[in-house]
Amino acid sequence: CFAVGPKLLQYVIKVIVQAIQLLYTMLKIDQPSYILLQNPPGLPSIAVAWVACLFWRSKLIIDWHNYGYTIMSLSHGRNHPLVQIAKWYEKLFGRLSDYNLCVTNAMKEDLWVNCNIKAVTLYDKPASYFKETPLELQHQLYMKLAKDYEPFKSRTESVSSNAEMSAFTEMDEKNGHVIKTRGRPALLISSTSWTEDEDFSVLLKALEDYEQYINEGVKLPSLVCVITGKGPLKDYYNRLINKLHFKHIQICTPWLEAEDYPLLLGSADLGVCLHKSSSGLDLPMKVVDMFGCCLPVCAIHFECLHELVKHNENGLIFRDSNELAEQLKMLFLGFPKLEGKLHNFRKNLRVSKQLRWDESWDQTVLPLLGRND
Repeated sequence: CFAVGPKLLQYVIKVIVQAIQLLYTMLKIDQPSYILLQNPPGLPSIAVAWVACLFWRSKLIIDWHNYGYTIMSLSHGRNHPLVQIAKWYEKLFGRLSDYNLCVTNAMKEDLWVNCNIKAVTLYDKPASYFKETPLELQHQLYMKLAKDYEPFKSRTESVSSNAEMSAFTEMDEKNGHVIKTRGRPALLISSTSWTEDEDFSVLLKALEDYEQYINEGVKLPSLVCVITGKGPLKDYYNRLINKLHFKHIQICTPWLEAEDYPLLLGSADLGVCLHKSSSGLDLPMKVVDMFGCCLPVCAIHFECLHELVKHNENGLIFRDSNELAEQLKMLFLGFPKLEGKLHNFRKNLRVSKQLRWDESWDQTVLPLLGRND
């Protein structure tokens, strides 16, 4: 219904209609003491929530995960009028909140310096179901995925007629005992919403280099690379993947059921993150979830990533495909031996005893809500 007229006018009409619909819906609910709003998206929700709080005499809490205008700038450019309006809007209405949360100390400082907004840092934490997956559950998951995805199917015949095999595991059907198969491939996982802030050509180029290492005689395992998620650029990258002809690497891009995603993270050998923050001030939630599963990560560098990924402690930070390829070679050399950096990273994650989401909320947010201002 907004297909007619200049794009700027279409956008203004769309925002006005959304604002009216949202305000009408909010004013029908029971009066709350607080409204907690995640930003982005904040246009028009910050302004609408502020108006609703005036009506109810409630407190407005904004949970800053990024700046909406920086996300808009990825497709429109930073100097586009819409982007500049969105930037002005976020700063103006952000100052009208009663409390503010943010996801990094870098964002906390930026909010104060550039917007005069005082915020409390509440780092994203994994939910309790992000954890290492027991071997029996790994096997069940692999067998389920093998029905639809070739890389999870067994590459060899079992010596025993009573064995059920996936590419990674083998179960004795008599006693239910599960073991990891000899010579199994390494399982590499990444997740994405397939948008402009993640350049997956970096990973694809690194995988080409990894294949070349094996062809040159470096003793590395075969790889199964799983890239999960949906998004606008998925078809584009699938076309690029289909042009690659690997002998030692298999890539699949499944859409997983919600309950299978944490199980797969908890089964993988290494995670890769290509998220580049549009503002340089937020952290990738996918890495938070991977760390919850004690899964080491190779992540592409941006300004505040060090607040989450500690280089050479729980993972590695790379800047380009060449660096990523070298890291893959170093981490998987001699796989699957229980030594070396990959094993040490996982061990460090196990002993770190990181807070879970509900524990972090209780420690950071509840005291804030208990104030009598």
